[in-house]
Amino acid sequence: MTTRFPLILLLNVAGLALFFSWYLPADHGFWFPLDSAIFHFFNEELVKSQAFLWLVALTNNRAFDGCSLLAMGGLMLSFWLKEDKSGRRRILIIGLVMLLLAVVINQLASNIIPVKRSSPTLFFNNIHRVSELLSVPTKDASKDSFPGDHGMMLLIFAAIMLRYFGQKAFALALIIFVVFAFPRVMIGAHWFTDIAVGSLSVALIALPWCLMTPLSDWIIKLFDRYLPRRMQQVQNK
Repeated sequence: MTTRFPLILLLNVAGLALFFSWYLPADHGFWFPLDSAIFHFFNEELVKSQAFLWLVALTNNRAFDGCSLLAMGGLMLSFWLKEDKSGRRRILIIGLVMLLLAVVINQLASNIIPVKRSSPTLFFNNIHRVSELLSVPTKDASKDSFPGDHGMMLLIFAAIMLRYFGQKAFALALIIFVVFAFPRVMIGAHWFTDIAVGSLSVALIALPWCLMTPLSDWIIKLFDRYLPRRMQQVQNK
C-alpha cells in the first residue's frame, strides 16, 4: 500500500485538535456541560423506567462484553466462510493483527495521555447507581475512564474492517461500535467524551500510521510467514 502522508497528517491534526479542544480549556470548556447533560439525562431515566434500568444493567454486564466479541467475530466469519484456505488464513491473521494493534495502542495511550479522571458516577454527588438499584453484576463506575478502552477497541475493529473488507463492513462495524460502546455512557461508567474525544482522538492519531502505510500489510506478511500451517500440513499427509 502506498503511504498517504497528506491524509495521515490531516487525520492526525483532526485528532490533536479534538483532544486539545477538550484538554486545554478550563473545566474542559463546552465539553463539560455536554458531558454533564448526557450523564444526568440517562441517570434520571434509571429511576423513571424499570425497563431502561434493566437494559442498562444487562448491557454493562461482563457477559455483554462477550457479545461484542461475538458480533465482531460474526462479521469477520461472514467473510471467512466465502474464502478459500489461503483467504481464510489471511482473515485469521488480520484478526491477530487487530488484537496486536489494540493492545499496543491502548498501552501507548494509557502511558502517554496526561489524563486521569473518574467516571461521572464517582464525580457527581446525589446520583443513582445501577449497582445500588439492582443486585445484577454490572459495571457502573471507573476510577480511570479516559480514554474509553472499550470504545477504542471497537474503533480499531471498525478501521480494520474498512481497510481490509470495504465500506459495507465498515458501516456494520460502526453499528457494533455504537451498540457496545455507548451503554458505558448510559450507565455512567464513562463520560461521553471518554469515547467521543478520548477513543476517537487516539484512533485518528495512531491508526492512520498503521493502516494507511505498509505497516499492517507487513505485519500480516510476517505472521503469514512464521505462523504454523497445521491444517495444510495435515492435508498434505
